[in-house]
Amino acid sequence: QVQLVESGGGLVQPGGSLRLSCAASGRTFSIGRMGWYRQAPGKQRELVAVFAGDTTVYADSLKDRFTISRDNAKNTMYLQMNSLKPEDTAVYYCNAKGYDSSTGKGFDSWGQGTQVTVSS
Repeated sequence: QVQLVESGGGLVQPGGSLRLSCAASGRTFSIGRMGWYRQAPGKQRELVAVFAGDTTVYADSLKDRFTISRDNAKNTMYLQMNSLKPEDTAVYYCNAKGYDSSTGKGFDSWGQGTQVTVSS
């Protein structure tokens, strides 16, 4: 299995920036798809950005302000968020999907989430 731990959330003023981190541990070599999602109060969880093989997919409304990256040597994924808006306030989750050959099963792992609040 794969364990995920997010960090880097907090309170930021509109127009500010934050960088979130997601540290992965366990059978990280079995990850096929990894990305960020967010859930605002009263709303469904939505895609922010994801690595899917050699492809990077962003939510259309966020791609000009958010950048996903990763450091494979550190098993860590990042989300750089710029020009933050109050509507970006949400809990941000790290997600990893893949296939674990040791169990013969697919997995869909989530971190505990990190709160991002954009407010003056």
